[in-house]
Amino acid sequence: MDLNEKVAIVTGSGRGLGRAYAEALAEAGAAVVVNDVDRAAVDEVVGAITAAGGSATGVVAAVGSTPAAQELVEAAVKQFGRLDALVTNAGILRDRVLWKMTDEDFDAVVNVHLRGTFTCARAAAVQMRAQGSGGRIILVSSPAGQRGNFGQTNYAAAKAGIAAMARTWALELARSGITVNAVVPVAATEMTRTIPAFAPLIEQAERTGAPLPRWLRAQEGLGTPRDAASLIVYLASDAAAQVTGQAIGIGGDRLALWAHPSEKAVAFADGGWSAQAIAETWHTGVGARPESYGIPAPQPPEA
Repeated sequence: MDLNEKVAIVTGSGRGLGRAYAEALAEAGAAVVVNDVDRAAVDEVVGAITAAGGSATGVVAAVGSTPAAQELVEAAVKQFGRLDALVTNAGILRDRVLWKMTDEDFDAVVNVHLRGTFTCARAAAVQMRAQGSGGRIILVSSPAGQRGNFGQTNYAAAKAGIAAMARTWALELARSGITVNAVVPVAATEMTRTIPAFAPLIEQAERTGAPLPRWLRAQEGLGTPRDAASLIVYLASDAAAQVTGQAIGIGGDRLALWAHPSEKAVAFADGGWSAQAIAETWHTGVGARPESYGIPAPQPPEA
């Protein structure tokens, strides 16, 4: 996975998964634009990368607006001459159940995750198309966007939208040699703590200093941020030139390809369906095997 002479932007890379992505890309040889709203965090990551012999520059900006996206791309081009990969990792949480979620809670999360992904990807696509040598756009989705999660209306909706944008942009940018994929990472981070199924396990590991149990790393795919960074490096590399339009899960010891939404069961009625006909056939016909939803609680193996 040689990324020498490649230039990458990683949004929200001052800590957590974003920092792991930025450092892994730099170790593979890429020059990296580090981004966060916290200047101290940006300076720390840039310093760590350069101290290790890598190349990095920092941009302090809140992802979401068009000017912020343009500033990131301009920083890459000004500092390193081009842009080859974008990782849209920046995100925030405002968790509340539906009846308690405010307009501000909803808008803040959607602005950073969904609109921020859109504005950054658009700016990157313009630059990559102008260069004429292809590129990699790597969007960060979430299991919550694939399955839903209690208290995360805003986050789950944004992350589901990100996966849909990956499929759409893969179509639109194919002729330009630009691949677009969504990664679905699972790692022990501040954001993961908000998932009731994972929070106690993460807290126990941190309290005892012990690594996460093997069953959790394999069965649930929960590991460290660094465990998820290898997929980013692969997707940014020339080896992934034919991989596009996919949602790919990574975490712990687990690598997975998520299915796209598709019709699971179909039935036909001459002249169309009445409400009564649907009611009479639902539980034995199309609705006989309903889909599950929500992130299931981890199930440790029996002792």
